[in-house]
Amino acid sequence: MRVGIEILPEHRWWAAEPKWRAAEEYGFDHAWTFDHLGWRTLVDGPWFGAIPTLTAAAMVTTNLRLGTWVASPNFRHPVPFARELTAVDDVSDGRFILGVGAGGGGYDTTVMGTPPPRSRAARFSEFVELLDLLLRQDRTTWRGEYYEAVDARSYPGCVQKPRMPFVVAANGPKAMSVAARYGTGWATTGTDRETMDSWWASVAEVSKRFAAVAEESGRDLATVDRYLNLDAAPEYVLTSVEHFRDVLGRADALGFTDVTVPWPRHDGIFAGSEKLVEDIAAEVLPALR
Repeated sequence: MRVGIEILPEHRWWAAEPKWRAAEEYGFDHAWTFDHLGWRTLVDGPWFGAIPTLTAAAMVTTNLRLGTWVASPNFRHPVPFARELTAVDDVSDGRFILGVGAGGGGYDTTVMGTPPPRSRAARFSEFVELLDLLLRQDRTTWRGEYYEAVDARSYPGCVQKPRMPFVVAANGPKAMSVAARYGTGWATTGTDRETMDSWWASVAEVSKRFAAVAEESGRDLATVDRYLNLDAAPEYVLTSVEHFRDVLGRADALGFTDVTVPWPRHDGIFAGSEKLVEDIAAEVLPALR
């Protein structure tokens, strides 16, 4: 089991940098930041861009894998985004992971004044397909219903070959098909968030659904890393070392290879103690190696 930490892009760099350095020093396998224009109850507070944040994080770490959690078509076009991705992959010397999803509702869908399409799944499929081509090829000409590229240049491409890993977030069958086709990994948030028990039941159901979709797509499930996004749980999971061990055990039993958890905040959503991150680093992470 690999464990990742999510560091929200809400701090000025003088305050954020120590967290990214600590994520590596503590022994987390990967670290992520949210790729939104604004997010839920934090939309009126400080918020910075994901790609510049990850580029800065790459400059102060050496081994930690870094990624977006998750990029979406809600405010991005594959052509300019591919340039940003190759840049951060280069600066990180091939440590970047593209976490990508269809995108939900909320601020990201309204701030630009353009309503999302009726078929969010179709747009997402095009988004990932075109990104895959752009990141693999020096030149790409491609046309779909939502996106187009005309002789788009991508040289020199990714440090990682044939391209950086994609971790595709998907709960529904159409997005799962995209994950099975393009994903190095698949990620889920579960679906039912009424109670922890109902959430775990939904995680188990979604996991079975993805296994079926992968089989139908001809994808060997053993070749797909499976990520459980713990920030979606109805209760914050960093309440004690014992509780976190239990969460890891339940995730492992369901076949997940990776989990991600948010860095504790002082108040509001994800409120908790940073001391617990230190305790987990000392008492839990070493046993996973």
